[in-house]
Amino acid sequence: MKLLTGNDLVTGDVTWWTGEGWSRHVEDAVDVGDRGEAIAKAEEGARRVNVPYVIDAVATPEGPRPAHIKDRIRALGPTVRPDLTLKPADPDAGSWVI
Repeated sequence: MKLLTGNDLVTGDVTWWTGEGWSRHVEDAVDVGDRGEAIAKAEEGARRVNVPYVIDAVATPEGPRPAHIKDRIRALGPTVRPDLTLKPADPDAGSWVI
């Protein structure tokens, strides 16, 4: 599974491609497959998102979960204060924190 992520041009918020637009919630993201780079180029060219890029993810019952820890942190927020996360839908996201 491949997801497209970037940052909102106005707020700098992390955003996820939904198939029709951008969302702040990774749970809304859709698999872009091999179309990710083309979508990224078009969306960046239209100035709807800053620095979009494709990442690996896995499908879970709660929605897509970024495969790499860096992108999980981007998706869920701070790791030192779980109460500050955007939407802690992934119960295993912070299991690596000591």
